Amino acid sequence: MESLIRAVRPLSEPPAGPGWNHADMAELLGSSQRQPAAVLVGFREGVQPRLVLTVRNDQLQSHAGQVAFPGGRSDPDDGDAVATALRESEEEIGLDRALVTPLGFLDCFETISGYCVTPVVARIAAAAQLYPAPDEVAEVFEVPLTFLLEPANLRRYTMEYRGRQRPMVEFVHGGHRIWGATAAMLFNLLQRMGRT
Repeated sequence: MESLIRAVRPLSEPPAGPGWNHADMAELLGSSQRQPAAVLVGFREGVQPRLVLTVRNDQLQSHAGQVAFPGGRSDPDDGDAVATALRESEEEIGLDRALVTPLGFLDCFETISGYCVTPVVARIAAAAQLYPAPDEVAEVFEVPLTFLLEPANLRRYTMEYRGRQRPMVEFVHGGHRIWGATAAMLFNLLQRMGRT
């Protein structure tokens, strides 16, 4: 966990857009303004820290059934990315913000749906109770940090999208496929830790 803490951007230096993948997204989306969003990259404390992830409800309009971090679009009242990540985590998985210790940030990431996402890395107390909000989240599950740090568990592949071959990464853990934006943000964490 200490190497993870050293790798993140400090809370005093939140990242500003554009995202680290801006060149790729500009090809697909042009230079239109991206909407601000934030996610919680939360690790539950314990002998083996575990990353908390969700499976999105199958009925949602976007990214239905996909693995995701708790999080979403920033509200005008949020104030900053940390406030967005904490509010969304409370709404989606019932995470009591008093049991969350923000540690820092990863680099901003732009999504195909037009958001510029700020990943907020945090420690979650071991005792935190998590309850998925059924209209948004089908399941909450946890992945050991040691699994993510094992090079053999990072799968690289190429996907054709709009006529272009795009390099992608994914993880598969316990029957869950972690891919897309979630895997890309985890890849950024591994890069910042010097583990790619």
